[in-house]
Amino acid sequence: MASPTLDADRARPYALALFRIVIGLLFACHGAASLFGVFGGAQGGGSIPAGTWPGWYAAVIQLVGGILVLSGLFTRVAALVASGSMAYAYFSVHQSAALLPLQNGGEAAAMYCWSFLLLAFTGPGALALDQILAGRRTATTGDAQREAVTA
Repeated sequence: MASPTLDADRARPYALALFRIVIGLLFACHGAASLFGVFGGAQGGGSIPAGTWPGWYAAVIQLVGGILVLSGLFTRVAALVASGSMAYAYFSVHQSAALLPLQNGGEAAAMYCWSFLLLAFTGPGALALDQILAGRRTATTGDAQREAVTA
């Protein structure tokens, strides 16, 4: 019988992928709500006017970064940018109201910031487009190298 540690080690990439997918989906939905007024929209109904600083740019980062993280494409870079945007949101919007996230309404920004920072360091886990594309590139490169050797 396998030990629980070995089972957990085998499941780790899939648990990380599930975490990445959920965080990316939630983040993308938040961006879509702000940009397009869906899911309740920005501040309860509308969308943020294009080019408005910093809200519109933050929403674009949320939508694009969320989709990239969700799909596992350029996960580390997208997660690092998303983490930085949430750190900026926390310190520029919430920190001035009170010290702790529970007091200043910045819990979501803090959670996203740390979640994306974790993904920036751990990578996407299993089921990521980066891995699929890397596999195709390796297969294509290997085919090209075999053809060059046999030619």
